Amino acid sequence: MPAMTRRALFALAGAAVTVDPASADVRTSPQLQALIAAHEAAYAAFHRVVRRAGSSRDNRERADRVEQEALLAVCSYPAISRDDRRIKAKYLLAVEARGELDLEEHLQAILRSTMRG
Repeated sequence: MPAMTRRALFALAGAAVTVDPASADVRTSPQLQALIAAHEAAYAAFHRVVRRAGSSRDNRERADRVEQEALLAVCSYPAISRDDRRIKAKYLLAVEARGELDLEEHLQAILRSTMRG
């Protein structure tokens, strides 16, 4: 039986939480919208691979790596405007609530992004 990782357990237990950055009262930059959409797509793909019967360990690791890179891109985004900061924080809080914001690199990327701009 393949090893069950903590991320795989989260994927089996939780559903994706999304934040709609395009609401009428918030003006989010297209770049942040694209990063969030890319992460949501990578996260959904990761879930599909983990849940697919017969998926290989290599496939799960590849999907995990793609999802992590997409999440790091969101974490690294230097949100300058108030709306971008709010949407980024709201999105990352939702990601953290399901236990996915757990790597040291995530926190480092978030902190570095606050120094840019």
